Amino acid sequence: MNTGILAALGAYILWGLFPLYLKFLDHVPPGEILGHRVVWSLVFVAILLLVRKQWDWVIQVKQSPRLILIAFASALVLGINWLTYIWAATSGHIVEASLGYFISPLLNVLLGVVILGERLRPLQWLASGIALGGVLYIAVMVGEPPWIALILAFSFGFYGLIRKNSPLRSLEGLSLETLVSVVPALGYLLYLSQQNVTYFAQGQMSDDLLLAGTGITTALPLILFAYSAQRITLSLLGLLQYIGPTIQIVLGVWLFNEAFSGPKVIGFSLIWIALIVYSLEGFYRHQKNQQTL
Repeated sequence: MNTGILAALGAYILWGLFPLYLKFLDHVPPGEILGHRVVWSLVFVAILLLVRKQWDWVIQVKQSPRLILIAFASALVLGINWLTYIWAATSGHIVEASLGYFISPLLNVLLGVVILGERLRPLQWLASGIALGGVLYIAVMVGEPPWIALILAFSFGFYGLIRKNSPLRSLEGLSLETLVSVVPALGYLLYLSQQNVTYFAQGQMSDDLLLAGTGITTALPLILFAYSAQRITLSLLGLLQYIGPTIQIVLGVWLFNEAFSGPKVIGFSLIWIALIVYSLEGFYRHQKNQQTL
Protein backbone atom coordinates (compact mmCIF):
# COMPACT_ATOMS: atom_id res chain seq x y z
CA MET A 1 0.00 0.00 0.00
CA ASN A 2 1.11 3.58 -0.70
CA THR A 3 3.12 4.90 2.27
CA GLY A 4 1.19 8.18 2.02
CA ILE A 5 -2.10 6.34 2.56
CA LEU A 6 -0.63 4.43 5.50
CA ALA A 7 0.59 7.68 7.05
CA ALA A 8 -2.83 9.31 6.58
CA LEU A 9 -4.57 6.30 8.13
CA GLY A 10 -2.15 6.45 11.05
CA ALA A 11 -2.79 10.17 11.60
CA TYR A 12 -6.58 9.92 11.48
CA ILE A 13 -6.69 6.76 13.62
CA LEU A 14 -4.51 8.44 16.26
CA TRP A 15 -6.76 11.53 16.21
CA GLY A 16 -9.81 9.29 16.48
CA LEU A 17 -8.42 7.43 19.48
CA PHE A 18 -7.24 10.57 21.29
CA PRO A 19 -10.43 10.78 23.47
CA LEU A 20 -9.54 7.33 24.79
CA TYR A 21 -6.16 8.70 25.89
CA LEU A 22 -7.76 11.75 27.50
CA LYS A 23 -10.20 9.58 29.45
CA PHE A 24 -7.25 8.37 31.54
CA LEU A 25 -6.80 12.03 32.54
CA ASP A 26 -10.45 12.90 33.20
CA HIS A 27 -9.63 13.62 36.86
CA VAL A 28 -7.17 16.36 35.80
CA PRO A 29 -8.62 19.84 35.06
CA PRO A 30 -8.70 20.61 31.30
CA GLY A 31 -6.61 23.77 31.81
CA GLU A 32 -3.76 21.80 33.34
CA ILE A 33 -3.91 19.21 30.55
CA LEU A 34 -3.77 22.05 28.00
CA GLY A 35 -0.75 23.60 29.71
CA HIS A 36 1.14 20.31 29.62
CA ARG A 37 0.07 19.69 26.03
CA VAL A 38 1.66 22.98 24.97
CA VAL A 39 4.87 22.48 26.97
CA TRP A 40 5.49 18.84 26.04
CA SER A 41 4.54 19.41 22.41
CA LEU A 42 7.26 22.06 22.23
CA VAL A 43 9.77 19.67 23.84
CA PHE A 44 8.89 16.88 21.42
CA VAL A 45 8.99 18.97 18.24
CA ALA A 46 12.24 20.63 19.37
CA ILE A 47 13.85 17.19 19.69
CA LEU A 48 12.59 16.26 16.23
CA LEU A 49 13.91 19.47 14.70
CA LEU A 50 17.25 18.91 16.44
CA VAL A 51 17.53 15.37 15.11
CA ARG A 52 16.56 16.43 11.59
CA LYS A 53 18.68 19.61 11.77
CA GLN A 54 15.68 21.49 10.45
CA TRP A 55 16.38 25.06 11.57
CA ASP A 56 16.35 27.02 8.32
CA TRP A 57 12.84 28.28 9.08
CA VAL A 58 14.16 30.18 12.14
CA ILE A 59 16.00 32.56 9.80
CA GLN A 60 12.78 33.01 7.85
CA VAL A 61 10.93 33.96 11.05
CA LYS A 62 13.66 36.45 12.04
CA GLN A 63 13.42 38.11 8.65
CA SER A 64 9.62 38.30 8.73
CA PRO A 65 8.09 39.41 12.09
CA ARG A 66 4.71 38.97 10.40
CA LEU A 67 5.13 35.22 10.89
CA ILE A 68 5.24 35.74 14.65
CA LEU A 69 1.96 37.68 14.54
CA ILE A 70 0.43 34.88 12.50
CA ALA A 71 1.73 32.37 15.07
CA PHE A 72 0.13 34.31 17.95
CA ALA A 73 -3.23 34.36 16.13
CA SER A 74 -3.10 30.68 15.18
CA ALA A 75 -1.93 29.72 18.69
CA LEU A 76 -4.94 31.55 20.17
CA VAL A 77 -7.56 29.74 18.08
CA LEU A 78 -5.67 26.45 18.41
CA GLY A 79 -5.67 26.87 22.19
CA ILE A 80 -9.44 27.43 22.14
CA ASN A 81 -9.83 24.31 20.01
CA TRP A 82 -7.60 22.19 22.23
CA LEU A 83 -9.19 23.34 25.49
CA THR A 84 -12.72 22.76 24.19
CA TYR A 85 -11.82 19.32 22.89
CA ILE A 86 -10.08 18.30 26.12
CA TRP A 87 -13.08 19.42 28.16
CA ALA A 88 -15.50 17.61 25.84
CA ALA A 89 -13.51 14.36 25.87
CA THR A 90 -13.09 14.30 29.66
CA SER A 91 -16.66 15.42 30.43
CA GLY A 92 -18.71 12.93 28.43
CA HIS A 93 -19.26 14.92 25.23
CA ILE A 94 -17.24 12.90 22.72
CA VAL A 95 -20.20 12.47 20.36
CA GLU A 96 -20.79 16.21 20.10
CA ALA A 97 -17.06 16.79 19.67
CA SER A 98 -17.06 14.37 16.74
CA LEU A 99 -19.87 16.41 15.16
CA GLY A 100 -17.54 19.42 15.14
CA TYR A 101 -15.02 17.59 12.99
CA PHE A 102 -17.72 16.20 10.71
CA ILE A 103 -18.99 19.68 9.86
CA SER A 104 -15.52 21.28 9.82
CA PRO A 105 -14.81 20.59 6.10
CA LEU A 106 -18.14 22.12 5.09
CA LEU A 107 -17.57 25.10 7.37
CA ASN A 108 -14.17 25.61 5.73
CA VAL A 109 -15.94 25.91 2.37
CA LEU A 110 -18.31 28.56 3.74
CA LEU A 111 -15.46 30.48 5.39
CA GLY A 112 -13.74 30.50 2.03
CA VAL A 113 -16.83 32.13 0.51
CA VAL A 114 -17.35 34.71 3.25
CA ILE A 115 -13.74 35.67 3.96
CA LEU A 116 -11.75 34.78 0.85
CA GLY A 117 -14.46 35.53 -1.71
CA GLU A 118 -14.35 32.03 -3.17
CA ARG A 119 -17.28 30.79 -5.28
CA LEU A 120 -19.16 27.60 -4.55
CA ARG A 121 -20.36 25.14 -7.15
CA PRO A 122 -24.08 24.14 -7.03
CA LEU A 123 -23.52 20.79 -5.29
CA GLN A 124 -21.29 22.47 -2.71
CA TRP A 125 -24.13 24.89 -1.95
CA LEU A 126 -26.48 21.91 -1.64
CA ALA A 127 -24.15 20.07 0.74
CA SER A 128 -23.67 23.19 2.87
CA GLY A 129 -27.43 23.76 3.02
CA ILE A 130 -28.13 20.17 4.09
CA ALA A 131 -25.44 20.37 6.80
CA LEU A 132 -26.86 23.67 8.07
CA GLY A 133 -30.29 22.03 8.18
CA GLY A 134 -28.87 19.23 10.33
CA VAL A 135 -27.31 21.66 12.80
CA LEU A 136 -30.51 23.74 12.99
CA TYR A 137 -32.60 20.61 13.51
CA ILE A 138 -30.46 19.59 16.48
CA ALA A 139 -30.63 23.15 17.87
CA VAL A 140 -34.43 23.34 17.62
CA MET A 141 -35.23 19.82 18.82
CA VAL A 142 -32.66 19.69 21.63
CA GLY A 143 -33.38 23.28 22.67
CA GLU A 144 -29.94 24.74 22.16
CA PRO A 145 -27.27 24.76 19.43
CA PRO A 146 -24.50 22.11 19.61
CA TRP A 147 -22.08 24.63 21.10
CA ILE A 148 -19.17 22.23 21.55
CA ALA A 149 -19.33 21.13 17.92
CA LEU A 150 -19.65 24.71 16.65
CA ILE A 151 -16.73 26.00 18.76
CA LEU A 152 -14.52 23.14 17.56
CA ALA A 153 -15.54 23.59 13.93
CA PHE A 154 -15.14 27.38 13.90
CA SER A 155 -11.85 27.39 15.81
CA PHE A 156 -10.39 24.70 13.54
CA GLY A 157 -11.73 26.49 10.47
CA PHE A 158 -10.18 29.83 11.47
CA TYR A 159 -6.96 28.02 12.38
CA GLY A 160 -6.83 26.69 8.83
CA LEU A 161 -7.45 30.17 7.40
CA ILE A 162 -4.69 31.71 9.50
CA ARG A 163 -2.21 28.95 8.69
CA LYS A 164 -3.05 29.43 5.01
CA ASN A 165 -1.23 32.77 5.22
CA SER A 166 1.92 31.25 6.70
CA PRO A 167 4.63 29.67 4.54
CA LEU A 168 5.76 27.44 7.42
CA ARG A 169 5.15 23.72 7.12
CA SER A 170 3.11 21.73 9.63
CA LEU A 171 5.89 20.78 12.06
CA GLU A 172 7.56 24.17 11.84
CA GLY A 173 4.24 25.97 12.31
CA LEU A 174 3.42 23.88 15.38
CA SER A 175 6.90 24.63 16.76
CA LEU A 176 6.39 28.38 16.48
CA GLU A 177 2.81 28.22 17.81
CA THR A 178 3.84 26.26 20.89
CA LEU A 179 6.87 28.52 21.35
CA VAL A 180 4.71 31.66 21.60
CA SER A 181 2.27 29.78 23.87
CA VAL A 182 4.79 28.20 26.21
CA VAL A 183 5.31 31.21 28.50
CA PRO A 184 1.64 31.52 29.61
CA ALA A 185 1.37 27.72 29.71
CA LEU A 186 4.42 27.39 31.96
CA GLY A 187 3.23 30.32 34.07
CA TYR A 188 -0.12 28.66 34.65
CA LEU A 189 1.48 25.31 35.53
CA LEU A 190 3.87 26.99 37.97
CA TYR A 191 0.92 28.80 39.57
CA LEU A 192 -0.89 25.48 40.04
CA SER A 193 2.26 24.03 41.60
CA GLN A 194 2.62 26.95 44.02
CA GLN A 195 -1.03 26.55 45.01
CA ASN A 196 -0.40 22.82 45.48
CA VAL A 197 -3.33 21.94 43.22
CA THR A 198 -1.38 20.34 40.39
CA TYR A 199 -1.54 16.67 39.44
CA PHE A 200 1.97 16.62 37.98
CA ALA A 201 4.90 15.33 40.07
CA GLN A 202 2.64 14.51 43.00
CA GLY A 203 3.54 10.84 43.34
CA GLN A 204 1.29 9.42 40.61
CA MET A 205 3.75 8.24 37.95
CA SER A 206 0.88 7.38 35.60
CA ASP A 207 -0.35 11.00 35.64
CA ASP A 208 3.17 12.30 34.98
CA LEU A 209 3.68 9.97 32.01
CA LEU A 210 0.25 10.64 30.54
CA LEU A 211 0.61 14.42 30.82
CA ALA A 212 4.09 14.33 29.30
CA GLY A 213 2.78 12.00 26.61
CA THR A 214 0.37 14.65 25.35
CA GLY A 215 3.34 16.11 23.47
CA ILE A 216 3.79 12.92 21.45
CA THR A 217 0.06 12.38 20.91
CA THR A 218 -0.17 15.95 19.59
CA ALA A 219 2.86 16.05 17.30
CA LEU A 220 2.99 12.49 15.93
CA PRO A 221 -0.30 12.56 13.99
CA LEU A 222 0.59 16.01 12.62
CA ILE A 223 3.88 14.64 11.32
CA LEU A 224 2.12 11.66 9.72
CA PHE A 225 -0.45 14.01 8.21
CA ALA A 226 2.22 16.30 6.75
CA TYR A 227 4.01 13.26 5.29
CA SER A 228 0.81 11.93 3.70
CA ALA A 229 -0.23 15.33 2.30
CA GLN A 230 2.93 15.35 0.18
CA ARG A 231 2.30 11.87 -1.25
CA ILE A 232 -1.43 11.43 -1.92
CA THR A 233 -4.08 13.58 -3.56
CA LEU A 234 -6.06 16.13 -1.56
CA SER A 235 -9.31 14.46 -2.65
CA LEU A 236 -8.22 11.14 -1.13
CA LEU A 237 -6.92 12.93 1.97
CA GLY A 238 -10.30 14.64 2.24
CA LEU A 239 -12.16 11.32 2.15
CA LEU A 240 -9.87 9.75 4.75
CA GLN A 241 -10.33 12.65 7.20
CA TYR A 242 -13.72 11.29 8.31
CA ILE A 243 -12.01 8.28 9.88
CA GLY A 244 -11.11 10.34 12.97
CA PRO A 245 -14.59 11.62 13.94
CA THR A 246 -16.11 8.24 12.99
CA ILE A 247 -13.86 6.50 15.53
CA GLN A 248 -14.75 9.19 18.08
CA ILE A 249 -18.49 8.72 17.70
CA VAL A 250 -18.10 4.94 18.00
CA LEU A 251 -16.09 5.42 21.21
CA GLY A 252 -18.63 7.87 22.59
CA VAL A 253 -21.67 5.70 21.89
CA TRP A 254 -20.44 2.13 22.31
CA LEU A 255 -17.66 2.46 24.87
CA PHE A 256 -18.70 5.43 27.01
CA ASN A 257 -22.49 5.09 26.58
CA GLU A 258 -23.13 8.70 25.60
CA ALA A 259 -26.67 9.55 24.50
CA PHE A 260 -27.20 9.26 20.75
CA SER A 261 -30.82 9.01 19.74
CA GLY A 262 -33.78 11.00 18.44
CA PRO A 263 -32.82 14.49 17.21
CA LYS A 264 -29.09 13.75 17.28
CA VAL A 265 -29.49 10.75 14.98
CA ILE A 266 -31.58 12.74 12.50
CA GLY A 267 -29.28 15.77 12.67
CA PHE A 268 -26.15 13.65 12.25
CA SER A 269 -27.79 11.79 9.35
CA LEU A 270 -28.41 15.05 7.51
CA ILE A 271 -24.80 16.09 8.07
CA TRP A 272 -23.54 12.70 6.83
CA ILE A 273 -25.69 13.07 3.70
CA ALA A 274 -24.15 16.51 3.17
CA LEU A 275 -20.66 15.02 3.54
CA ILE A 276 -21.46 12.32 0.98
CA VAL A 277 -22.68 14.94 -1.50
CA TYR A 278 -19.65 17.14 -0.82
CA SER A 279 -17.16 14.26 -1.10
CA LEU A 280 -18.67 12.82 -4.29
CA GLU A 281 -18.73 16.28 -5.88
CA GLY A 282 -15.09 16.82 -5.00
CA PHE A 283 -14.10 13.37 -6.28
CA TYR A 284 -15.99 13.91 -9.55
CA ARG A 285 -14.40 17.33 -10.01
CA HIS A 286 -10.93 15.90 -9.35
CA GLN A 287 -11.46 13.06 -11.86
CA LYS A 288 -12.72 15.52 -14.47
CA ASN A 289 -9.70 17.77 -14.00
CA GLN A 290 -7.36 14.77 -14.31
CA GLN A 291 -8.94 13.82 -17.64
CA THR A 292 -8.42 17.30 -19.05
CA LEU A 293 -4.70 17.37 -18.20
